[in-house]
Amino acid sequence: MVARGLRALRGALRAAAAGRPFSTRPARAPAMDYQDAIRTLNTLQTNASYLEQVKRERGDPQAQLEAMQGFLERSGLKVEDLDRLNIIHVTGTKGKGSTCAFTECILRSYGLKTGFYSSPHLVQVRERIRINGQPISKELFSKYFWLVYNRLEETKDPAHASMPAYFRFLTIMAFHVFLQEKVDLAVVEVGIGGAYDCTNIIRAPVVCGVSSLGIDHTSILGDTMEKIAWQKGGIFKPGVPAFTVAQPERPLEVLRDRAQERECPLYLCPELDAFEGGHRVLELGLAGTHQRSNAALALQLARSWLQCRGCQGLGELKEVPPGAELAGRPVPLAPAFQPTDAMIQGLRDTEWLGRTQVLPHGPVTWYLDGAHTTSSVQACVRWFRQAALNQDKPHDGSEVRVLLFNATGDRDTAALLKLLLPCEFDYAVFCPNFTEVSVASNMDQQNFNVTLENALTRCLENQQTWTRLLEEKGEQDPWLPAPVRVGGLLQPAPARGTLLLVPPAPRPLNSPALVFPCLAQALRWVAQGRDPWLAAPAATGAHPHPAASSGAVLLREAAAIRVLVTGSLHLVGGVLRLLDPALSQ
Repeated sequence: MVARGLRALRGALRAAAAGRPFSTRPARAPAMDYQDAIRTLNTLQTNASYLEQVKRERGDPQAQLEAMQGFLERSGLKVEDLDRLNIIHVTGTKGKGSTCAFTECILRSYGLKTGFYSSPHLVQVRERIRINGQPISKELFSKYFWLVYNRLEETKDPAHASMPAYFRFLTIMAFHVFLQEKVDLAVVEVGIGGAYDCTNIIRAPVVCGVSSLGIDHTSILGDTMEKIAWQKGGIFKPGVPAFTVAQPERPLEVLRDRAQERECPLYLCPELDAFEGGHRVLELGLAGTHQRSNAALALQLARSWLQCRGCQGLGELKEVPPGAELAGRPVPLAPAFQPTDAMIQGLRDTEWLGRTQVLPHGPVTWYLDGAHTTSSVQACVRWFRQAALNQDKPHDGSEVRVLLFNATGDRDTAALLKLLLPCEFDYAVFCPNFTEVSVASNMDQQNFNVTLENALTRCLENQQTWTRLLEEKGEQDPWLPAPVRVGGLLQPAPARGTLLLVPPAPRPLNSPALVFPCLAQALRWVAQGRDPWLAAPAATGAHPHPAASSGAVLLREAAAIRVLVTGSLHLVGGVLRLLDPALSQ
């Protein structure tokens, strides 16, 4: 069935691409401008082979860190130079990027010049390296890219790899940017894990943080929470304070043991409620109750950094009742404090694209969240259901809910999709993270490690999984009312005012699942010309699935369309590029 679907999608691809290549590697000598910098950077994309190398070297982290140190020194920096960056180093499974964003914005609110290194990027690679909250300019990116690249080229050693892989290169480049642009501090987000991550050449951060732990990157970090906690605790440094949020008991004990091994004082953050007091509720720039944990961690990291740097007026510490520091916990509880005005402003002003983000575009509302682990998808579902419920309901009840999903890597997509069932989607749309059939014109989002055929195969498998999950759900729920056919459509379900579409026989009646070869085609089908940022879908080359044509009628007539985009930050980035073209400028 997947093979038959692939043949049909290949036909659609040929028609849409009109003979254009899907992607091409650079064929000319670089001219040292921004586009050539991105094109050259993309030749360093060896993530798949790099991850295999990480797995092989897992027992010898020193070899990896020594290799990274060698690249850093060839670029003109020494490890001790990084001490001048006053780094806040943050790891975790979920929420580490949001925690970094909160922390950076709080410290920027104090008038400090901030650097912020994060991954992955959503639309442009420049997003990974920020100064004062903004991606560095194309001019600055080009300047520092070629500075680092040329130094590495000039110092090639036949005995070793001449160039670091993509992420390692950008990490080295970020250090150059932050040092030469003289930031007051740098917030550095770990790439994967901690102990073996290339950012862990940082030897003297000011403070470290560990956000919420979960299961992800199991082929690299291990398949249990305890193994993952061991990896995350690898960023702890002697005498450097570290903070973490509430964790399951055993992983928290592993973090405690790692901290003791490394003579690192580790503290548990109190909940955000402890910082609010009275009737005041702290306003967060990022939506979702799960962001409260990230905000609490950011407050502790920011205050600890300010305290270590000798800043005054940091908010009065609240008294901790005697014995409450431990109270059966393996890690002592850090005292809460009264947030300063700058801290309150920083939390309120934080922006972090692609995380619990809502884009209202006329009758179409897009809900974007790059959740890609079971626990983060659970949080995403809670946020989406709450956000969608808070919207005004159409008077005639004709609201259509659409899921746009993709997942990458070794993630258990069946487990993620099962968590999304309670959202009661009328359509599920699956497509690769590629914005167009040909991405040669958009080098920031080129990925040489994923072939289109592999990506489409995975989408077709996800389509089958979604259909199976719905069938199983129908079998388990005998109270579901029997649908009534009216002119080829189903009447609104009594439990919700949404219209459902009759899928083709012999499938049972449930939510149709469609696969598109690229995001542009998927978004145009969902919006049906009703989103001002998107063109109407082409009349020719229509999707072969019968639900696509009849569903188009339903989407054109619905009073409201609510679309949840989730499963992958790369997917969310591609959607953002199409829905907000200014981000590509």
